[in-house]
Amino acid sequence: MTRSLMTRPLGTASLLTAVAAAVPAALAAAHCAPVVSTFGPLRNRVMPRLAGKGRADHVALTFDDGPDPKSTPSFLSLLATRRVQATFFLLGSQAHRSPGLVREITAAGHEIAVHGWAHRPLLLRGPRATHTDLARARDTVAEITGRAPTLFRPPYGVMSGSAHLAARRLGLTPVLWTCWGEDWTARATPESVHRTVVTDLYGGGTVLLHDSDCTSAPGAWRSALGALPRILDTCEERGYEVGPLRDHEFPPPRPAARVRRAAPVG
Repeated sequence: MTRSLMTRPLGTASLLTAVAAAVPAALAAAHCAPVVSTFGPLRNRVMPRLAGKGRADHVALTFDDGPDPKSTPSFLSLLATRRVQATFFLLGSQAHRSPGLVREITAAGHEIAVHGWAHRPLLLRGPRATHTDLARARDTVAEITGRAPTLFRPPYGVMSGSAHLAARRLGLTPVLWTCWGEDWTARATPESVHRTVVTDLYGGGTVLLHDSDCTSAPGAWRSALGALPRILDTCEERGYEVGPLRDHEFPPPRPAARVRRAAPVG
């Protein structure tokens, strides 16, 4: 999550105004309608699939913005020590730079998903640019791992009509989160991240943390890493199993997708 945007809440009014430059007026309403899912309480209550709500005895642990050679290995080491697996939503551009690290994440048994190619608001991008971004990320990860990812999380958690359409065409299921640690800011600490997560933590929820600071305040990932043991301890104390989204009974199991490069959108 980019520092300049995420240290201040995304202004819906300003975003909708800017959309006019990217999307024809006749399509603007359909393009912008999904932005309502950005409001967490509403999403968690009326859009449980999009929020990533699963079985009541399980918490899905997810990480965004990696892979990052300077930080992701520390998360992998901690998760291995705790014998916990997670879902990593990778940026395609980051995966392209560190394919060996992507393979390391996969070899450790973690689930690989995509966060788009570039960390840019999809609400401000038209159908062609959105499809190209998601397809490039999906195909890059598929080429590295030999398996096409099936889950997608938009930058900033902001969906658009174009994003929903592109995801459907590419065989990607959008999934956001029910709680996060606000771990991308310079002021975040392990204590604040743990406190923020557990405030909204419940069985069936999906936790969002970041294993990279590539779009956050420098060194911000250390707050998430420092909070992670306490978050896992809290889940254990509450009787929750922690794992990736594939064990969350979300989404329903689907056959493994074949690696196939996406056709361009006309």
